[in-house]
Amino acid sequence: CIHFRFLLTVFFVSIQPFHRALAMSSSSASRAILRILPVTAGPMPTPDPFLLCVYHRDEYPAASDSSMEAPMVGNGHHFDPEAPYRMYHGSRIPGFPQHPHRGFETITATIEGLIDHADSVGNAGRYGEGDVQWMTAGSGVVHSEMFPLVNRDSPNHTRLFQIWLNLPAKNKMVDPSFAMFWANEVPKHTSKDGNASVTTFYGNYFLKPGSAVNKPPNNSWAADPNNDVAIFHVKVRPGGSITIPKTNFDGINRSLYFLEGYDQGVTVLGRPIQGKVVVEVDASIDLDIQLPVESKNSCEILILQGRPIDEPLAQHGPFVMNTQREIYEAFQDYSRTQFGGWPWPRDDMVFPQEKG
Repeated sequence: CIHFRFLLTVFFVSIQPFHRALAMSSSSASRAILRILPVTAGPMPTPDPFLLCVYHRDEYPAASDSSMEAPMVGNGHHFDPEAPYRMYHGSRIPGFPQHPHRGFETITATIEGLIDHADSVGNAGRYGEGDVQWMTAGSGVVHSEMFPLVNRDSPNHTRLFQIWLNLPAKNKMVDPSFAMFWANEVPKHTSKDGNASVTTFYGNYFLKPGSAVNKPPNNSWAADPNNDVAIFHVKVRPGGSITIPKTNFDGINRSLYFLEGYDQGVTVLGRPIQGKVVVEVDASIDLDIQLPVESKNSCEILILQGRPIDEPLAQHGPFVMNTQREIYEAFQDYSRTQFGGWPWPRDDMVFPQEKG
C-alpha cells in the first residue's frame, strides 16, 4: 500500500489559481489579454474550475526486451526537466504507480505515446495516440498510470496533458466514474490552407455538422453545457492563423499555454508572445492566433476554459475538498478502506507488450 509519508510528499502539488489582473493597458489587445505568467517546470497555473495542468514530453528510447523497462532506474521522484525523459514515481517502468484521489476529476489527453491504466474499480487497459481518458475520482479511487516502453523497433516518445478539473461540493463524494474518448471520436479541425489545426479534446466548438459533444461522466462540472468547459490543442504552422471563437456564455475563464514554438513570433490578437508563458484572456472576444510566414517551426498551444466553481478550496496531495476537516476525513477514509483496495498484482500495473 502507499504510506502516508508518500502521500504527503510525493503527491503534493500546489494549486496555483489565477486571479484577475487589476490593471490593463489602453490598447484592445492589452484589454483582451488580462495577464501573462511565466511557465516553470512542473504544474502550471490554472484558472478555476481547473486545479492542475502538466505537459509531459518524454523521449523514451526503444524497448530492449519484453520487460518494457527504461534503461534508467528511478529514485521514486524523478522529475528532472533537463533529462531527455523522466521516470516520475516509477522504478523501472516510468509513470505513476498506484495512488489515490478524492474530490475532483483527472483528464489525460494524449498526443503521442501509450499509457497503461489500472484502478481500484477494476478498469484497466492501454490507450494513447490521441485518446482522452476522463476519470471522476469523486468519493475515492486508486489508480496507476504507467508509460511502458512498448515499441522495440522505434523510440517510445510520449506527449500528453494531465489536467485536474475540480468538482463542486455537491459532487465531491459521488461514486467514481469514467469516460473514454478514442482518437477517432475527438474532433479535429484544419484551416482551409492547412497551416493551422485545432484538436478539441472536449468542448462544444469546431464540431462537424450533426455531430455532438463527447459525453463526460455524469457528475462532471463539464456535463452542464452552461459551464462551457473546453480543452483545445492548437497547432499553427509558419504563415498560418486560426480564430478560436469567443465562449458560448459570459463569465467563462480562458487561458492559453504556450508550450512548443513559443519563440517563433506567434501573436495573439496582434500582440507578440515571447517565452514559455500562460496567457489569461477575455473569453468574450474571438481569439486570433497567427504565426509569421518567416517562422522556422510550428507553435503549439493548449487552451483551457470553463465557468469558475467559485467555492472554498482545501487541497493536500491527491485530495481536493472544500474544508481542512474534509481533507482529514479523506486521509482517515483512505487509511481505513484503501478506497476499495488494489486488485492488481503489482503497484505499477502494465500489460503485455503485444497489446499494442
